[in-house]
Amino acid sequence: MIVYDKKYDVIVVGAGHAGCEAALAAARIGCSTLLLTINLDAIALMSCNPAIGGLAKGHLVKEIDALGGEMGRNIDATGIQFRLLNTKKGPAVRASRAQADKQLYRLRMKNVMERQDRLDLKQGEVTNLHLEEGHAAGVDTRGGVRFLGKTVVLTTGTFMRGLIHIGLVNYPGGRAGDLPSIGLSERLMDYGFDVGRLKTGTPARLDARTIDFSRLEPQYGDERPIPFSFDNDRIEQPQVPCHVAYTNPKGHDIIRSGLDRSPLYAGIIEGIGPRYCPSIEDKVVRFPEKDRHQTFLEPEGRETVEVYPSGLSTSLPIDIQWAFYRSIEGLERVEIMRPAYAIEYDYVNPIQLHASLETKLLGNLYHAGQINGTSGYEEAAAQGLMAGINAALRVQGKEPLLLGRGDAYIGVMIDDLVTLGTREPYRMFTSRAEYRLLLREDNADLRLREQGHAVGLVPEETYARFVAKKELIETELERLGKERVTPSAAGEELLTEWGLLGMQNAISYVQLLRRPDFTCQELARVYPRIMELPETVREQLEIQIKYQGYIGRQLEQVARAVKLEGAKIPVEMDYLAIPGLSTEVREKLARFRPDTLGQASRIPGVTPAGITILSIALKARGGK
Repeated sequence: MIVYDKKYDVIVVGAGHAGCEAALAAARIGCSTLLLTINLDAIALMSCNPAIGGLAKGHLVKEIDALGGEMGRNIDATGIQFRLLNTKKGPAVRASRAQADKQLYRLRMKNVMERQDRLDLKQGEVTNLHLEEGHAAGVDTRGGVRFLGKTVVLTTGTFMRGLIHIGLVNYPGGRAGDLPSIGLSERLMDYGFDVGRLKTGTPARLDARTIDFSRLEPQYGDERPIPFSFDNDRIEQPQVPCHVAYTNPKGHDIIRSGLDRSPLYAGIIEGIGPRYCPSIEDKVVRFPEKDRHQTFLEPEGRETVEVYPSGLSTSLPIDIQWAFYRSIEGLERVEIMRPAYAIEYDYVNPIQLHASLETKLLGNLYHAGQINGTSGYEEAAAQGLMAGINAALRVQGKEPLLLGRGDAYIGVMIDDLVTLGTREPYRMFTSRAEYRLLLREDNADLRLREQGHAVGLVPEETYARFVAKKELIETELERLGKERVTPSAAGEELLTEWGLLGMQNAISYVQLLRRPDFTCQELARVYPRIMELPETVREQLEIQIKYQGYIGRQLEQVARAVKLEGAKIPVEMDYLAIPGLSTEVREKLARFRPDTLGQASRIPGVTPAGITILSIALKARGGK
């Protein structure tokens, strides 16, 4: 084994969306960082859908950006269609989504990383960890090189023992066209990690030249696209449409005819697939009463004819794929450029992680992305960012950055993973966040910019703009509470229009804006200056005023929960020695090894009475 002559602060294994954020974060914070990947040409490659964001996922991207990550800026620069989802619903569940030019997205991210100070990029397959005194101290590659590092972040995606399935044919691969990673997951098992098997899939890629788009329904982006990054004011590049198509009974019959050769139904696939993103054969079998399923035909870029049919992933044999895709109206002559496939891969149960994403078994080793059982680019990137931050902070001798459930969707996701673990691919949903009125897309910067600046990821100039925005919001909220409109100043005509005729006393601008359909534009009729404020500031004024009562109640709930999160549980806690705990509660606590009383309270089967007994035991040990 040849030892490389440079020792790094942080080594990141894998260059998917998690690896990119982890490596950039560590380098930007000031650590010498090495990124190792099997293929340098596949940095930030969109292996599945060419899109960023969506319900709850858009929240994650905004939070990544607020903390100083790169994903939001990258999609803003390379997106080809932007849409704000759930616009008719409340601000808590509105979400941004953008189609990407798949190759431009990859190339821009690669360029950003190549230009980043203190970051080295190298091609190589990691097959083992190098340990010193029970801590990660480097990695070994198949090429016989040992790279030494003070911390290691594993972001292996679907590569660990990856196995691709097309019908009854299967072959090793990290994704179509790439080699798998062999050896690393076996070593992790040797170290005591709980390694399991998951499965995901992707649709075929279709040739746009063989699709009759005139028979399909176009879907356009927003007229005024909203950027993901708080650093950007507008999207400059032109947008392109997607198209809507539908499956039909004929296609469903074709799918049923091939189920005997489906690896999913033949029992060949062992891994558990994503419940919320089923294959088309799974949809047809589980919902036989449905005559059709919708698909969006999404272009993979401006300079390619490849089209991604969302929602039509499958692992059926190629002849069934040909017949099925051609059964869809408008696709009767379609040609498949890349076949659909399923992929199985190894992951490590995330209950073996601390909230910092450092593993409990090996110090200085961090896991992020699909190795933790998650699905989705956004979930991976958010974990990568946090793992990179915390690995860098460990090197600097500082406390980790821990986000709670009341701080961010990132905090909700990490807490779900490390507290509950997962046996199926985990996906972020707004319903997972109990404080989702606080955790909106629009206020991600107000929630997280200060933490990003404190760890060194948000530059001074960016932070100064944020502080000015925050102070302007606070100043205007105070002004709107003081300024009042009198009946005489408003006039009878305006009072009638606003439903205030007969009003005796003056009414504050805040009281006006608290009305459901009253906007800043309406208020401008008596307070013209408000329209001179930036749109993002006006948005905050309206939301914070209209939802003040609800927001206040959720803040009180968060404050109560913080007390539980602050009660640390010693690593060596002997639950068997605590009198009064039931056998089930003892077993659950011993298995999950929660870091805090708050984590313990969220473990299924751990009762409120058990938490009370545990709290008393902690106080007896001298805890707070």
